[in-house]
Amino acid sequence: MSVSIVQYFGEQNSKCGYCSGTNCSRSHGMHAYRLSCDDYQELIDRGWRRCGNYCYKPQNDVTCCPCYTIKSDALEFKLSKSNKRILRRMNKFLRDGKRETGESQTSKNGDGGDVEIGDNASELQPQLPDKKPSVIDVDHVENLAQSRAAQEKMIKTIETLEPKPGDDDQSASSNSSNKFSNSNPPRKKAKQMRLERRQAKLGTSLEQSQTKKMPQEKSLRDFLSAASETDKYKLKIVLVAASDIQRSCTDAVHALYRKYQIVIHNDNPARLTLASMQRFLVKSPLKLTLVPVHGAEFERTLSQSYKLYEKYQIAIHNDPPKNQEAYKEHLKFSPMKHQKNEDGPEMGYGSFHQQYWLNDKLIAVGVIDILPGSVSSVYFFYDPDYSFLSLGTYGSLREIDLVQTIAKRVPALKYYYMGFYIHSCPKMRYKGKLSASYLLCPETYVWLPLTDDIRNKLDAKKYQRLNPAATDKDVNEFLNQHLNDVQLLLDARTCITYQRFIQMVGGFGERESIIEYCKLVGKVCAHRMVYVNMS
Repeated sequence: MSVSIVQYFGEQNSKCGYCSGTNCSRSHGMHAYRLSCDDYQELIDRGWRRCGNYCYKPQNDVTCCPCYTIKSDALEFKLSKSNKRILRRMNKFLRDGKRETGESQTSKNGDGGDVEIGDNASELQPQLPDKKPSVIDVDHVENLAQSRAAQEKMIKTIETLEPKPGDDDQSASSNSSNKFSNSNPPRKKAKQMRLERRQAKLGTSLEQSQTKKMPQEKSLRDFLSAASETDKYKLKIVLVAASDIQRSCTDAVHALYRKYQIVIHNDNPARLTLASMQRFLVKSPLKLTLVPVHGAEFERTLSQSYKLYEKYQIAIHNDPPKNQEAYKEHLKFSPMKHQKNEDGPEMGYGSFHQQYWLNDKLIAVGVIDILPGSVSSVYFFYDPDYSFLSLGTYGSLREIDLVQTIAKRVPALKYYYMGFYIHSCPKMRYKGKLSASYLLCPETYVWLPLTDDIRNKLDAKKYQRLNPAATDKDVNEFLNQHLNDVQLLLDARTCITYQRFIQMVGGFGERESIIEYCKLVGKVCAHRMVYVNMS
């Protein structure tokens, strides 16, 4: 398993991109050399977020624009009228290749009644700290930490196996009591004896009778397999590859398609040609590819994705990137390694670019992290020439569909994380329009449905605890007594626990900084991750 290695940078103050305030955006930050997907899932469930290898957590109680982590339950998600309209518009464009007249190039106001998710201002990139992380050999440190953990485990195993004073006497006493107790087995109750005699007369056992209590409900497979030879109609389902034109575009298929579109959708019969059907259903010009950021395909398409990103940043944010390296630092570099598990999603866990190709042209890219419990949206950018397709919203819906697809194989992975919900900034409220959305309480780290009641509270005061239960506490809270098990990297060859380090050197000036970091990441991550302290 991958070992997480981080260097804590402490409190960060910077200009706010939402309210344009100077030095009023406050957060805590750290550089992640490497993060396991499990640890990053833990971190985003405590309000952290990443930009490249930099991880940051807003100080919501003091920052100018509080940022609340927001997610949607993809299995409970319901399409809104606006969502359906966008999907129909895209399907019509793919089918006919024509843009509807009267469509607006610009997105609607972020606080409007009929908001199109994701087509407003994208979540802004955090201002990276000037401090540079220490230079380390990440693979070497990971091996060092794994070796140390194995040694600690062996020591604890030996300590548990070693007999303690008085154990022999207790063992003898236990054996003696067992000897007497075994000689007199407990008597059965009269009711139990009568039931057993009755079962013996009927010729069935008690276990058999218990299994016959309730008939089992029919499963989906039972219903689908209920056909018999005497049925009047026979239903046969044939799976045909879309690329097999001779079978997928027969006269019968085209006739059925025409009949359906005319009767159900009232389409113009003159437009329902064989070519239009092939374009819409067989040879769709839109192709989605999921590309791992550490793979060869990413490098092959890098120039195209960078040009698209540059065009988007200039047109939408008036913020041209410095160069291709800045793009890679923001959206290519990731502390997570691509990993595949037998019981995980088919594409594996890690960081990906979901590329949207219209014929051979790249028109949008969704940067996502696939984690044990969620798909987390990192960034989405698109070609402004195709704004009329509401690609931001369409991308969100595609990412929700990806979660739903993965959840069929991995049921625990059912959430779609949209980043931060910033209620104090009206143009950033669009994320709260997705159905089945939840906000993370910044104090107890429990999820609460985003209701009108919560919106009203945030209208009254921009920072809220959110969790109404006053007595609830953080179940993953780090306390000072947990400090001994924190792992420290002191130099290229020394990885030890805080307890053993203090035993060696005595006092430690960085103690308060380590405690602050541990409280922010929580007890679980504080004990699993390696804290780099090489200053």
